[in-house]
Amino acid sequence: METYEQLLEKAKASLPEVKENVERFEIPKATGHIQGNKTIISNFGNIVKIFNRPPEHLLKYLLKELATPGNIDGPRLILGRKISSSLINSKIDQYAHEFVLCQVCKKPDTLLMKEERITMMKCAACGARNPVRTKI
Repeated sequence: METYEQLLEKAKASLPEVKENVERFEIPKATGHIQGNKTIISNFGNIVKIFNRPPEHLLKYLLKELATPGNIDGPRLILGRKISSSLINSKIDQYAHEFVLCQVCKKPDTLLMKEERITMMKCAACGARNPVRTKI
């Protein structure tokens, strides 16, 4: 007859491994392709949905940072020149750190609010309020 400790060890051995350090929010990567001399980001609609920001805000940021013309076509973003995916993804990461993630708790539960002439990022998770740059 097995002891309690032996049975407990046998039960632990049969359990699946627990994955630790799973983030509930991951900065999305742009997927798309180059068509002629234009770059098309096909998951732009999903990115703005995950960020919970207006598409025009991210569009304006990317166009200025990438120094290219572009427009939104449904859920896609069409940029006016060939741009590498690594450059686009690095700019999306910068946008997330500047306009989406809380500077205090690093969670994405934030809202951009206008207070007088200052745009503030308010975190719903920790309550922090921080100013963000308005000139994109």
